[in-house]
Amino acid sequence: MFVACNTLCFAQEPLESALRHIAELEFDKFELALVEVGGQLKPSEAADNPDLAAQRLRQGPSLTPSALGLDFGDLDLASPAGRKRFEAMCRLAKPLTVAVLTIPAAPLGTPFDDEVKRLSGLAAHAMREGLVLAVETHSKTVTADPAVAVELCKVVPGLGLTLDPSHYIQGPHKGGDYDAVFPYVQNIHLRDTGKGPGEFQVRVGQGEIEYGRIINLLERHGYDRALTISILDLPENTFETEVEVRKLKLLLESLI
Repeated sequence: MFVACNTLCFAQEPLESALRHIAELEFDKFELALVEVGGQLKPSEAADNPDLAAQRLRQGPSLTPSALGLDFGDLDLASPAGRKRFEAMCRLAKPLTVAVLTIPAAPLGTPFDDEVKRLSGLAAHAMREGLVLAVETHSKTVTADPAVAVELCKVVPGLGLTLDPSHYIQGPHKGGDYDAVFPYVQNIHLRDTGKGPGEFQVRVGQGEIEYGRIINLLERHGYDRALTISILDLPENTFETEVEVRKLKLLLESLI
């Protein structure tokens, strides 16, 4: 395992600035977030001009991408246009030597069979390209229930999970057990999170995330990929993001 930094930690900065910031914090790997409503690199931009997108990444410091986090906005990935853009992201991942692509699961209330059908085609294409498709565990999607997240992975060949423990503390699961997801984890997003209202992101050490236990469970299931720091760069943060990223980096590195 190794520690990586999500570009969303510095989402208020241009991509090139965020990458320099990550390098200055002495990371050598990062997760590239491509968010359609974000200000860094959008999936539509990367799909329309993949050479320029790759060039923007090469112009920055010597960092290696560990994963792609994809948010296509309102675009339906089951539509022909959505499928075409997803396939473009798979092509982008290949020269970056990225193995894992994360997408959001369907919103809460989506019929299970509909989500299985949507993910089956996407996961099959990713596998043909030598990639792993993962859906994020998120409180506003069908993966808010760990049992549903596990069942999706069981019935969709090749599908994995990007575990975000914060959503199992603050979401409808409310801190319940989610150990069953660990055999399917292909990526993980970490920050500290409390149980109280408005405590989705708190200073490292003030929340409920049990980093040592999480790492032990990942090791037990043979996980050897990134521990990705994903402290979201939000205007309402009551702490300095860079300070918390540095603290969490040192903590995680001491545990692996």
